[in-house]
Parts: sequence; structure tokens; C-alpha cells
Amino acid sequence: MRKIVLLGATGSIGENTLKVLDGHRDKAQLVGIAANTRWRELAVIAKKYGVRHVAIFDEKAASEAEKSGEFPAGTRFYTGENGLCELATLPEANLVVTAVVGTLGLRPTLAAIRSRKDVAVASKEILVLAGRFVMDAAREHRVKILPVDSEHNAIFQCIGAEPQRHLDRIILTASGGIFRDATLDEMARARPADALKNPNWAMGPKVTVDSSTMANKGLELIEATWLFGLPQEKIDIVVHPQSIVHSMVQFTDGSVLAHLAPPSMTFPIQNCIFHPQRFAGVVPTLDFSQTLNLEFRAPDYVKYKCLRLARECACDGGILPAVFNAANEVAVDAFLRERVPYLAIPEITEKALAAFPRREPDSLGDVLAVDADARRIARIAADAIL
Repeated sequence: MRKIVLLGATGSIGENTLKVLDGHRDKAQLVGIAANTRWRELAVIAKKYGVRHVAIFDEKAASEAEKSGEFPAGTRFYTGENGLCELATLPEANLVVTAVVGTLGLRPTLAAIRSRKDVAVASKEILVLAGRFVMDAAREHRVKILPVDSEHNAIFQCIGAEPQRHLDRIILTASGGIFRDATLDEMARARPADALKNPNWAMGPKVTVDSSTMANKGLELIEATWLFGLPQEKIDIVVHPQSIVHSMVQFTDGSVLAHLAPPSMTFPIQNCIFHPQRFAGVVPTLDFSQTLNLEFRAPDYVKYKCLRLARECACDGGILPAVFNAANEVAVDAFLRERVPYLAIPEITEKALAAFPRREPDSLGDVLAVDADARRIARIAADAIL
């Protein structure tokens, strides 16, 4: 029986995790849930699944939730980042699904690892920010880091039990986002309502915008270097409009294995929850009796400047991936608030990167300090555009 703590229960990953659990009530149990502010949605989940451990990051929302009387009797509430860490270390849990937006999931993820719980990571920023520290902790405490991103989960499944020496290249696929066929002039005129569309996936606002700039694929490239132990030059990226092939692996003999599934996050989430076992899926799979067109093309690194910047950061390493992640997050937020134009996102990110020399972080605290400095510099860059 998998006993699961779900950090980010009200987001898109959380919703899909609940779909998987609905289909396998006899095999998995939800024991803890967390969200930022949406406590009413948490109350519905807590009642449906009988969850009595609830973390709400925002203190005001947590106070409202405790007074509401809408949660099951005997519910224990946790607040703030420390509360997320407490939830992630519940003694009865054996799997923590980290699906909170941004870097907020880093400390809870490390707490879960240190308490010897497997972690299913959906927040790619965690490994981008502190991949060395997370993977070192996982090795030390002998726990599994299970990738929830559809691309990384596809690679994970394709590699299987193959020895590391047989792995030659990784090919990450990308939908290309809503602007994959747009010109730079058209992108320059994009408003938040335009960028918040995705042709294939239903995701949160930040991830959807990242998909449109392909910053998300840059973050996934950096994440893949930590998960699979390959340098960035061994990781290719191709635009695949159908989002049917979720990624591919090329071995030293030239053979290529691809993972195919419909564009539904229930497939990678279910794989993570029940690995290494497999059970019936909760949504329909592909029908190969129907015509299936699969297209692939190289990304335009001029058009997708965020992707180029991320690859450069992956090559240089050190603190620069953390700077990229932080600055991009600030830039996307400024765009969504209509404070800067769409094409300012990579410009703000590039200005922040220029302020930091390449060096290795001394500690996790050092990485977090870099993250804070990068955000400050990115905000200054965004304000200068106003």
C-alpha cells in the first residue's frame, strides 16, 4: 500500500494524482495534503479521502481553514515552509509527491529524503536549483527520486534496468507551446491571455508560459543532467507538436527507444506511484488502428532565447542554473501582471545571468542566497522596462 503525502494537491499535478488514486483506492492511500492558499479545495479533498494531516503555506489562509469547520474532525493543520517539512516527514507516509510551484518544495523534498521516503518530483525547479544536494541526499539515504515530468518519466521507463554505460543520448520532446508556428513579431505582441494557452496540455499559468517560451524545456534539460548523469551535450531537444512521444533514449549501439502515451499526466504519475508495478490506466490510451502522425523538428534557438540561455547554463553549471530559474520566474510573473512585454522574459533572465560569474555553490544556503539575489536583480531589470 502506497501511503502518499501530496504537496500541491490543488494544482494540475495534484488533480491528476487524485484521478490515479480514484482508480486504485485499494492500492494507495492519501495521508497528507498541502496547498498554498486554496484551503476550500483542500477541505473537499480531505473529506473525500479521509485525510487528517493538512498543510497550508499561507498563514492567513491556514487560520481561516482551522476556523472553518469544513475539515474532518481531528484534522491536524501545518503552516508555512516548516509545516510543509513536517507533513513531508509523516511517519506513516512512504511516498511524497512534490508538486508545488517553484522552489518552495526544496526544503520539504530534502526533509522527506532524510526521513527515508521515496520522492516523486514534479517541481523541476528543485533539481535545477539544487540538483547536487538533492541527488547526494537521495544516495546517502538510499531513497528513489522518481521523475513525474512526462519527458523524464518517459526516459526513466525507456532506460529501465539498462546499465549506465549503455546510455548514449537522450532526446527530449517539446510541444513548442502555443507560439511554435508564430513569428518573433507575432510573439512580441503576445498578451498573457495569448500565452496562457497550450495546444496539448492543461497546466498552471507559470508552466504554460514557460512552455510557450520553451524555458520549461531548458529547465527539463538541466533536470535531466542530474537525473540521468549525462552532460548537456548528450541531451537533444526536438519539437514534437503531437505530444505523443514523450521522449526517447538512444543507446550506444544506435538503437532508439521511445515512450508513447496520450498527453495526460496520469500516465507518468501512476508510474511513479506504483513503480515498479503496473496496473490498469485511468484514462484511455492510444488507438493504433487510427491514423497517427508523428512530426519532429529542431527548435529555433533564435526564436526560443530562453532555451538557448538554459542550455548555456547547463553547460557552465555551478550556480547559473539557479540564477536562470529564479530570474525566469520573476520575469514570467512580471509578464503575467502585464508589467513587461512577452519578449522581455528572456531579456530579464539574460540580464540577471550577466550579473553572476560561474562558480560552484559552497552549500545549500549558498544556493538559496544566489536564488534570492537573482530574484532581486531580475526585479530591478523588470522595473527598468516599465
